[in-house]
Amino acid sequence: MRDDDHTSGTEGGGPGIGRRRFLGYVLAAPTLTVAAQLGAEALAPREAAAATPALIPSLPGPAELLDLNELLTIAALPTSNLITIRVDADGTAHFALPRAEVGQGVTTSSAMIVAEELDLPLDKVKVTLADARPELLFNQLTGGSNTTYSTYTPIRVAAALARGRLLHAASVVLGQAVETLTTKAGAVVSPAGALLGYGELAVKAAAVTDAAVEVTLKDAGDFRVIGTGQRRMDALEAVTGRKKFAMDLQVPDALPTMICRPPTINGTVRSVANLDEVRAMPGITDVVTVSTGVAVRGRTFGQCVDAVRALRVDWGPGTAEGASDATILEKLRRAELPLVVPPLPLLTKAVDARFTFHFASNAALETNCAIADVRKDSAEIWASLKSPIVAQEQIALKLGLPPTAVRVHVTEGGGSFGRKLFSDAAHEAAEVSKALGKPVKLMWHRTDDFRQGRTHPMSTSRVRATYSLGEILTYEQRHTSVATDFGHGIGEVLTAEAARLPVADATFSETMFQLTQISPYHLGVTTQLLAETDKGFNTGSMRNIYSPNVRCAQELVLDELAERTGQDRYRMRRKLLKDGRARAVLDKVAEVGQWGRSMPAGTGQGIAVHTEYHSAVAILAEIDCRPETTGRKIPGAYTGPRVTKVVCAVDVGLAVNPRGLEAQMMGGIADGIAITLTSGLHLSDGHFLEGSWDQYFYTRQWNTPPELEIIVMPPSGDKPGGAGELAVAGAMAAVACAYGRATGTMPTVFPVNHAEPLAFTPLPTVPPVPASPTDGRDRTI
Repeated sequence: MRDDDHTSGTEGGGPGIGRRRFLGYVLAAPTLTVAAQLGAEALAPREAAAATPALIPSLPGPAELLDLNELLTIAALPTSNLITIRVDADGTAHFALPRAEVGQGVTTSSAMIVAEELDLPLDKVKVTLADARPELLFNQLTGGSNTTYSTYTPIRVAAALARGRLLHAASVVLGQAVETLTTKAGAVVSPAGALLGYGELAVKAAAVTDAAVEVTLKDAGDFRVIGTGQRRMDALEAVTGRKKFAMDLQVPDALPTMICRPPTINGTVRSVANLDEVRAMPGITDVVTVSTGVAVRGRTFGQCVDAVRALRVDWGPGTAEGASDATILEKLRRAELPLVVPPLPLLTKAVDARFTFHFASNAALETNCAIADVRKDSAEIWASLKSPIVAQEQIALKLGLPPTAVRVHVTEGGGSFGRKLFSDAAHEAAEVSKALGKPVKLMWHRTDDFRQGRTHPMSTSRVRATYSLGEILTYEQRHTSVATDFGHGIGEVLTAEAARLPVADATFSETMFQLTQISPYHLGVTTQLLAETDKGFNTGSMRNIYSPNVRCAQELVLDELAERTGQDRYRMRRKLLKDGRARAVLDKVAEVGQWGRSMPAGTGQGIAVHTEYHSAVAILAEIDCRPETTGRKIPGAYTGPRVTKVVCAVDVGLAVNPRGLEAQMMGGIADGIAITLTSGLHLSDGHFLEGSWDQYFYTRQWNTPPELEIIVMPPSGDKPGGAGELAVAGAMAAVACAYGRATGTMPTVFPVNHAEPLAFTPLPTVPPVPASPTDGRDRTI
């Protein structure tokens, strides 16, 4: 599942909530506190958008009937009544969001939903992140672009209920009928103009016992906040350095802590030759062996870096000993499921292709960090966690404590892209704190994250499409991947543990594949299957799980089919699309991006469509592969081809915050460019060669498109769908197709620079981290 989550969109074409009535609860509390109570009827049924039938239509795939987003939402419904909104005596509304904020803007969009339904100024809504709450079960997982999709209705119901209770309290105070009163900007207004602020009414509107109350939601035509572009509520704190991440928290006696890690993936400690010597180093308070290496605790992180570098450890073998790109590729090819439809001589022809996608890093801006204070009978953890219930329950099990004795605080995170679905740093911090009997503030080094952290697994896609007389008859795709770890489950410990079992893990992966992969095109008889191999790597979801690779392969094959059958790439896609919303975004980017315009040799256009989680995106990309561009020299960097223009059209039904949606698309486009052209990990002798941001060439300023236009389509529904992961697959596919047209050769290995000579000198594996830099000013250019 991906990170990263996601915020603004909607299912289009289907009936929405409208003014339907819902049941909520007023809870016993000193000031007004309310919650929603929803059933399965809160999910609007799907209604397929009108589309021109293809000559050979494809049957709906599993994800077109029930996708991961819907599954997560259904699982969350039974505990929606535990998500509450509180109105305080100062007139502010407080909402503890049971999801993670990792830069995607869900605290802002959630505040907008509360402000809308409660008729409250946005700056009077305070959204915090909820601690781990095991009673929420599947309702505290951040992934699958599901946050706003699943919480939109519960938040609205709770806020509408709060507004109704405030109106009722005001009617008692004013002696007037409720139906004569209105609300505006945090106050109840009488027909005569009398004002009662929410703060004045908060105590009067409170209840001494829980009570069920019916509520009617605001009509979408009356929205004044939802659907308007709002800047992030935490923007000022972020740019001024006042935003609090785990590393910014001051917990008494929690000193900086780092871990000396093995030279190969998941290596083990045999012995340490100089423990006493390192313990005597300046500032170092403790050195202890733990399951992932040797932990050092000191007065500063700089002193910890020095101690890590000084340790002389005898390391045992890891789980990927001797492995390289070539050996893993061979394993993948042996594990591929067979294609079953052969071309028939004289009757059909076929496009056959195999694509290779190398390991990639989540590369979140904030490296792993966590604070832990473990005592004899309790523990307290602070970390950015997307699956905090799993973290709490697994840490409790490891410490031998009941889950109720472990308190887990969810802090804001500086990026994730799926990385923080795993609580590796929190587990380590708890283990170190228990071993030392002291609080610790643990941080991974950037090199740790690249070499021992979670990676998007290496994979191949074998594709065969048969065609005759210009029509596609069959499409087969066999995606084979190094095993993806779904050990976070769907938010609680039972599915988390099941996903790690020897047989169940493969079933879990195949289920995730089928619930996320949608082919937006009619391609005749279509089959897309997953096979996995090799569990020796630390893997995880990376903003879209399988979709970028699967979609990229399909779109490249479509380009090849268009070439062979003499069709325009855009018009062929338009004819094959199943969904009217997808066709609309495709038409929009073709129009705005001037599809088919004359371009110089060595440059080209690419176009692609991606649909997921009740949203649709189309992307047109232009690329420059001319020698004067690919030969650009920038110190310490790989440049290569440059994407010069991107036009993106996105339909998420109802965008809660169009401005936030644009930002999500920008980030996804940058991700797509990176994994297509420059960002990959090189595996050699059991470890990754990349060890820093200087060596992992994510999209930089000199490789971003000078022309970028994002078009948010008019609302096509009245519910939000998923947006956080939406643009990555479309961008990767469009850039790959543009590269193929510019060079005249379909790319089959990603990133396309992977086979080129390394543009950097790999850092050593011993010591595992580089020395702290002393020339920082010289590098600020």
